[in-house]
Amino acid sequence: MATAGSGGDGETETSSLHLEAEWPNLGDKKRMISSGNPFEYLVETLVCSPDKTFFNISKLQGTEYDALPYCIRVVLETVVRNCDGVLVKEDDAMKVLKWNTNCECQEIPFLPARVVLQDFTGIPAMVDYAAMRDAMKKLDRDPKLVNPACPTDLIVDHSLQLDFTKCSAAQTGSTASSIDSPRQSSKLPPAKPASTKSHCRGQSSCKGACDSGSTSQSSREQIENTPMLCPFHLQPIPEPEAALKSLELEFNRNKERLQFFKWCSKAFKNVTVIPPETGTVHQVNLEYLSRLVMEKEGFLYPDSVLGTDSHTTMVNGLGILGLGFGGIESEAAMLGIPISLNLPEVVGCEVTGSVSQLSTSIDVVLSITKHLRQADLSGRFVEFFGEGVSQLSVVDRTTIANMCPEYGATVAFFPVDQVTLSHLKQTGVDEQRLRVFEAYMKAVKLLKEENSTTIPRYSKVLEINLNTIVPYVSGPKRPQDRVSVTDMKKDFETCLNEKVGSRGFHIPAERQKLEVSVTYKSSEYMLSHGSVLIAAVISCTNNCNPSVMLTAGLLAKKAVEAGLKVKPYIRTSLSPGSGTVTHYLTASGVLPFLNQLG
Repeated sequence: MATAGSGGDGETETSSLHLEAEWPNLGDKKRMISSGNPFEYLVETLVCSPDKTFFNISKLQGTEYDALPYCIRVVLETVVRNCDGVLVKEDDAMKVLKWNTNCECQEIPFLPARVVLQDFTGIPAMVDYAAMRDAMKKLDRDPKLVNPACPTDLIVDHSLQLDFTKCSAAQTGSTASSIDSPRQSSKLPPAKPASTKSHCRGQSSCKGACDSGSTSQSSREQIENTPMLCPFHLQPIPEPEAALKSLELEFNRNKERLQFFKWCSKAFKNVTVIPPETGTVHQVNLEYLSRLVMEKEGFLYPDSVLGTDSHTTMVNGLGILGLGFGGIESEAAMLGIPISLNLPEVVGCEVTGSVSQLSTSIDVVLSITKHLRQADLSGRFVEFFGEGVSQLSVVDRTTIANMCPEYGATVAFFPVDQVTLSHLKQTGVDEQRLRVFEAYMKAVKLLKEENSTTIPRYSKVLEINLNTIVPYVSGPKRPQDRVSVTDMKKDFETCLNEKVGSRGFHIPAERQKLEVSVTYKSSEYMLSHGSVLIAAVISCTNNCNPSVMLTAGLLAKKAVEAGLKVKPYIRTSLSPGSGTVTHYLTASGVLPFLNQLG
């Protein structure tokens, strides 16, 4: 398993972070098979690697198995492998095998290969385990016996907020990266008490804690350790100090829970704690924690993950079954107790054509999202197939799968194919392991063959033609509403006239050209309808995608070379999804240009 710990007092160590899967020594294979498993006769040895065994579920009533969608085959393997006659019964496997007649009317037990927690949901889960250890101690038993039964990764994420913004002067004077050295954040000094003087530099419109140096009792009690800064007039400081200052306050605010996570990383077995400022939970899960094929004591089985974040589905783009559930279900899985899963309908999404060179994966996502939102996919699995799927890179697939909650589906699954295997090879997976992966996936028919004409039986089929996709933007109010870039101006003018609703603003015609004078830092600026006030590249849908991030970097480069600058009143921020993103932005030479724009 991946290991990540914490170092000396007050510091978080990332030097020990080694996130490549370890492959344990072979032991007794029988230990991986539940006692009394009625499907033990399906255990076979992998041809290319005799020291590895697996459940060959493809031999379980072959004709019915071949008609199953790939995502349901993964569910079936999980049920077969964990069948013990008590929590998981033989009838449960038969229900999955006859999925097409049982969907949405039958429940089956599902136990994932691993669990992923982000810090908000990880706190109560690990506190419960700490409480169980206290109970064991009171019973004069060894508290160290209490550990999660299911491998669990806890990623400290969803914390950093923008307390400080860049100084406008830094746009031209600084090219240093504010986030290029994540380890610096672990050595920040303790945060100093917030000053009670006005941070708004005389802004008369501020009526918060910054107003005339006010330090009212109510403002003191807002949130423990929150700096006394008006949210509308955060204090500008030079780059790269802005990011470091925000990190300093972040570590001070969350000191107690970070210390608890640090203790968990040392106290519990089968738990991996990924330190703060490593990356977003989805990106770290995708880049470092995902296995595709799990191995334990020489026994192979498909990777599957239960996550406490709705965007856990991002790994579906890699051919890994990932589901987003709540904390209660995740804790049950951690205890080795299967969760109850309704056998879902599986909607096949046939993709044809190819993406235009002018369109990005975000354009594809917006198009697919709008199309699928109209199909009533709530509680259903979506599986992509067709000639157009091979035109989508793994990066594009994971971006599409990331948006799964936006179109209401539970899973957006891309079966493993040669594009997936090529991606794994490109990202450094050992060739021997890759051969084992491929041989195993072929043996259990989880690998979609390039020339295969066999199409699984789906509940229904939708069609999407990639040739029809053009560059889009989303909005103006809802992210699922797409507008062609060529029609953006006309559409926005139309929205100004429409009645107030999901798209309209209902602005009288005589006020649509109105400009308002705004004073910021002793300078006067004119704002009108459509003026940009926030420019942020922080969405996990964007910052997981190299093509989109590098496009943003190249655009920044062209803007700087053309002498363009961001207006001082615009709040700008960039949040790379992981250290890998920072690396390729730096290696490509575009990060300094992004910094120059703030």
